[in-house]
Amino acid sequence: MKKYYVYILTNKNRKVLYVGMTNNLSKRLIQHKENIEYKVKTFASKYNLKHLVYYQKFTWVQNAIAREKELKGWRREKKLDLIRAFNSQFEFLEDRFIRNE
Repeated sequence: MKKYYVYILTNKNRKVLYVGMTNNLSKRLIQHKENIEYKVKTFASKYNLKHLVYYQKFTWVQNAIAREKELKGWRREKKLDLIRAFNSQFEFLEDRFIRNE
């Protein structure tokens, strides 16, 4: 069965939030990291967004897309409440999906 993820990234100072959706979270996290290293011009690379603080798994792509759109429409404070409910210490979670060299 296919997996889809809605995720939220932040930078090391936890100042900017980015909501995305993917069917391969490990690969997508590596892409975000590489875009920053190679200075690719994206919103995530501009703000050094490479730290995973929230994710939600889906089996239906339509549900993941709908959830991504919903979260993108939320104000920052509501997103922060969601992150804290999922990840109370606001820890960086990317090590659950990729190894850092």
